[in-house]
Amino acid sequence: MLIEIQNLESAVLEGDVQSPFYQIMMLENCSEFSVDFTSYISPSYSLVFLSPYQHFQWQGKGASLIKKLEFHGDFYCIEYHKKEVACNGLLFNNIYLEPFVTVSKMLFDEISLIFDKINDEQSLKNSFSESVLKAYLQLILALCSKAKSSQIGQQMICQDELTVGLKFQNLLESYFLKEKSVHFYAQELALALDTFSKRVKKELGKSPSQLIQDRVVLEAKKMLHLTYLSIKEIAAKLQFEDEFYFSRYFKKNVGISPSGFRDRVGISIVAK
Repeated sequence: MLIEIQNLESAVLEGDVQSPFYQIMMLENCSEFSVDFTSYISPSYSLVFLSPYQHFQWQGKGASLIKKLEFHGDFYCIEYHKKEVACNGLLFNNIYLEPFVTVSKMLFDEISLIFDKINDEQSLKNSFSESVLKAYLQLILALCSKAKSSQIGQQMICQDELTVGLKFQNLLESYFLKEKSVHFYAQELALALDTFSKRVKKELGKSPSQLIQDRVVLEAKKMLHLTYLSIKEIAAKLQFEDEFYFSRYFKKNVGISPSGFRDRVGISIVAK
């Protein structure tokens, strides 16, 4: 299975869900859930975007998941198609943004119809067109990327200066390979450790330690999916003591070993 639509209006929503596929979930009502152990509340008419092997768990009783789409990276490579649809780092694979986008009811209904068209095309079995399926998926990603970009733009207009969270984000992107201590970043921003942690948690929704961990894991996933580097070489680039420590760290946070992740997610066509 490289792409699949599930209609889930009557499904029981529970448990910790992990998948080797990219996932798009349509939530009709306000819903509570966690992604990688961080809790979120999404308004009505939201779509959740998950990368392979992200932890997802429902919370509360108000969830209304009406449709879910899953696709494998071999079917549609978001890195390869980044010029057509800038969804990588916007809808997927961004530890600083909420993993969902909220849209108007009109757009939500339009996307729901595209889901139905994918389902109809697949029902043709041996005569379905893979290019048509990819075009439908790309349209969904393009519409949601546009909505997400607009929302981020509005948020930036409201900020007249860099917040502690944004300063930390910039520092983390520069130093996460070398500096994995919260104390380093607090010191760089001339803040007491407790003050720094509270400000980051309030502004970004995650603790500094969680963001550091998420950034390292994200980079590991990228290297496993987008390169032919060995596990030992990846461990060295991420500055772990050895490949065994890296493997334990990765499995603890992702739930699967680095080699298992690579086997099930695959190596991208853009890998070098």
